[in-house]
Amino acid sequence: MKFTIKQIAIVVGGEVQGDESLEIHDVIEIDKQPPGSGFISFLANEKYENFIYTTAADAVIVNRSFSPKKEVNATLIKVEDPYSAFTTILEQYDKMMKLTKQGIESPCFIGTESVKDCENIYIGAFAYVGKNCKIGKNVKIYPHTYIGDNVEIGDETILYAGSKIYDHTVIGKSCIIHAGAIIGSDGFGFAPQQDGTYKSIPQLGNVVIEDNVSIGANTTIDCATLKSGHTLIRRGAKLDNLIQIGHNVEIGENTVVAAQAGISGSSKIGKNCAIGGQVGLAGHIVIPDNTQVGAQSGINSSIKKKGTKIQGYPAFDYNGFMKSSVVFRKLPDLQRRVDQLEKNGSSESVNEEIDTLKKTVKQLEEKILNLLSS
Repeated sequence: MKFTIKQIAIVVGGEVQGDESLEIHDVIEIDKQPPGSGFISFLANEKYENFIYTTAADAVIVNRSFSPKKEVNATLIKVEDPYSAFTTILEQYDKMMKLTKQGIESPCFIGTESVKDCENIYIGAFAYVGKNCKIGKNVKIYPHTYIGDNVEIGDETILYAGSKIYDHTVIGKSCIIHAGAIIGSDGFGFAPQQDGTYKSIPQLGNVVIEDNVSIGANTTIDCATLKSGHTLIRRGAKLDNLIQIGHNVEIGENTVVAAQAGISGSSKIGKNCAIGGQVGLAGHIVIPDNTQVGAQSGINSSIKKKGTKIQGYPAFDYNGFMKSSVVFRKLPDLQRRVDQLEKNGSSESVNEEIDTLKKTVKQLEEKILNLLSS
């Protein structure tokens, strides 16, 4: 698949300096030598400027303010943000390559009415599609994927190999479900009995995933408890690999969650939040818009203020956490000083210093406890 430099410039809103009729068929890093012609690269970091004078790429995306110090052989496409523009090209290239795949491979199972009038659909070998599913245009279902009954999948969504989509799940347009992801499994609902056993609580709701959502490999999203409820992943959210989303959770628009995070049932995360790796959220809490949570933090209660940046376990204000880290490091040294003074003598001045240091240590400990409990 080839595109002219002029066509690419239109996509990224760029200005061409050079031959706009050249055809491009692939992308490459600026410090690599491509095997042949038809490649495009980008320059976003000044440290790599020297490579633009020797690159064999036919075109390079640069900042509008870029002024070459010597001759450049490549055609330049000048934009406001080269990195963002190159990302757009990668997205479009990737999308076009994936959406060219079509047809229904054999063997696979397709339930009644599920692929009726589907345009440009691809279903890989050994896939299973249940009954009464609604599948949009250009949907790609890779081998060994399982799709239960009454599932809805929007246009141009991709389900990679081995993903499992339970009954009644709704997936929007232009979503990506990576390999091994499980959507709609039972939530963690068990009622303790008097004899010490647990009775399973039926999980009857579903999962709703809005448009332009990415679900990472081996991530699990549990269905809602009641039939009228939903576990909801809002438009534009991006979930990394190996994440656990509990039942009735809601994740807001354009929120990103890094790998190995765990979000307990009925918690609500606002829009434009950033949740670091291995973060744990207790159930039934609220995280407001624009919150940033540092990696390995534990959140046991709701956060009230939007735009908060927190860290630690239990998590508290980021600046407070950093100050506390300094205090933590000082405590052993203070304790050594106290021990040394007690060992060396018992004069009145020494005793006074010991008392002062002990008070300081106690005050620091109290301050830490206050920060942790706030």
